[in-house]
Amino acid sequence: MNIFEILLIQPLTNGLILFYKLLGGNMGLAIIFFATFLRIVTTPLTKPYMQSMKKLKDFEPQLNKLKEKHKNDKKKLLEAQTEFYKQNGINPGGGCFPYLLQIVILIALFNVFNKVLGGGDITTKLNELLYSPLRLEEGHIVATSFLYLDITKPDVFRIPGIAINLPGPILILSAIFQFISAKITQPHVEKKKIGKGQEEDMQATMQQSMIYTFPLFTLIFGMNFPSGLAIYWLLFSLLQAIQQYKTSGWGGLTPFISKLSLIKSPSRKANKK
Repeated sequence: MNIFEILLIQPLTNGLILFYKLLGGNMGLAIIFFATFLRIVTTPLTKPYMQSMKKLKDFEPQLNKLKEKHKNDKKKLLEAQTEFYKQNGINPGGGCFPYLLQIVILIALFNVFNKVLGGGDITTKLNELLYSPLRLEEGHIVATSFLYLDITKPDVFRIPGIAINLPGPILILSAIFQFISAKITQPHVEKKKIGKGQEEDMQATMQQSMIYTFPLFTLIFGMNFPSGLAIYWLLFSLLQAIQQYKTSGWGGLTPFISKLSLIKSPSRKANKK
């Protein structure tokens, strides 16, 4: 057993089976409750990043002044921004860690579903990773059916007469909530005309690209992953969006929500006054 299995795959497998046993042998519900549990225990790691994003939004006018002041000198702009972040306790680069952590957990869970629950004698494979108190009895049959899914197989369906797989409902919802979560995490910035010599920050451009590409990757690659992983990613993204909303509001979704009249934009409030 290598270090990756000892530190990640084995604890995640035991955590999943603990919920499986507590919930009467329902693997689908076990994934849902386990995803919720992981979201709760990782909150202390993601909260500082969310607070930094809120500060970035609050200090947006000052940052825009710095960009205007040093628009012709990128080195001085970087120095001024770094000093500004330091003085105000902002760590924009801290956002990498929560997402890297999610990816690592996702890879570990993929191994759990793909290698352990991917067919064959599931009970024997699980017992090789389970701690003694959680080991399953010999001959135990792990129930992998949940709703319309077999959680060990991809969430896909085929159009009759066409040999092409299409993403199923859980996989589609997983990508949608991943997109929503990313948009809420992104600070809302009022659109302005970009003057001569001004450029978008490379970091902002990359974040904007990731908002659209990651959900697309979820759809494409998810059609080859066990559907249990899609259930986990759906719950994790949904809970992250809720947490981010409580911290800093609708974020990048503000214009869309405003159009739906679910909230009032600052400009509308000013006009009414």
